Amino acid sequence: MPAVEIDGLTKDYRVGFWKTRTKRALNSLQLQVEPGEVFGLLGPNGAGKTTTLKILFRLVFPTSGTARILGRRLDDVAVHYSVGYLPEHPYFYDHLTMEELLHYAGRLFGLGKDDLRRRVGRILEQVGLAEFRDLPLRRASKGMVQRAGIAQALINDPAVVFLDEPMTGLDPIGRREVRDLILQLREEKKTVFFSTHILSDAETLCDRVAILNRGHLQGCGELREILSLGVSTTEVILENPGDGVLEDLRPLVVSLIRTGDRVRLEIADEENIEKTLAIALRARVKVAALNPVKVSLEDYFLAKISETEPETAAPAEVHPK
Repeated sequence: MPAVEIDGLTKDYRVGFWKTRTKRALNSLQLQVEPGEVFGLLGPNGAGKTTTLKILFRLVFPTSGTARILGRRLDDVAVHYSVGYLPEHPYFYDHLTMEELLHYAGRLFGLGKDDLRRRVGRILEQVGLAEFRDLPLRRASKGMVQRAGIAQALINDPAVVFLDEPMTGLDPIGRREVRDLILQLREEKKTVFFSTHILSDAETLCDRVAILNRGHLQGCGELREILSLGVSTTEVILENPGDGVLEDLRPLVVSLIRTGDRVRLEIADEENIEKTLAIALRARVKVAALNPVKVSLEDYFLAKISETEPETAAPAEVHPK
């Protein structure tokens, strides 16, 4: 049974002064997230990532399509006992302390006092807020509020955790701690579904990723398959080649960049690699490095985003009949 199953979700918002037009935020989204995996929903701002998560938590309602979490319909209240959610911009009662916030959230789930006391202490340690447990939220930094939001999403020991842009507002140390926490959740066989536009986080954490743009699903697959799509170019670094050698090499390379005594060559065609090396060796130029440049998640992301042209993407405005 999939942890999350999305079937044809579409969402249109009414816009304009008289609300007579509609703007399509999500167009027939089809996704499936398996139990125990870290799944990244990627896309630029306005791609439909937050809309997708809001639909899953019934904060907004789809125009069409359905979704299930842990095999249950979204209107099944019981499913919420098994999930945790961090919104994109968390906001809490600012008079509460960090510890009081978690006790409040735990009581909403019906947790007992003894169980809740143990969980609160452990989770505060996990998110790096143990020493700030008595700090009122109104005095907390943006990054600390973000960590508190992640903590409340974990208070019920959920099977599926939804995180909307979880790295927002975090300093480098905080981002590292959140990354470690997500990896720990994966080791505990929990499902993590998070949205982000920070590709380095997705590349570090995700088992699979999906790319949204203008409400359209542009691609979905296992990260290791995406990153093993092949070698895009080959990098050759030469030490102190003469001008004559470089002139001979220019027709064979995609780019040629000199940095100090070294020159970096980028070669696209495999047959030109041997020709380049032969010219360098014949001129007694030292080859300092020869490296395949593989496809990165950023390359894949940009390629998929470029496939959605403005005129063929989900229309910005759709006039109802």
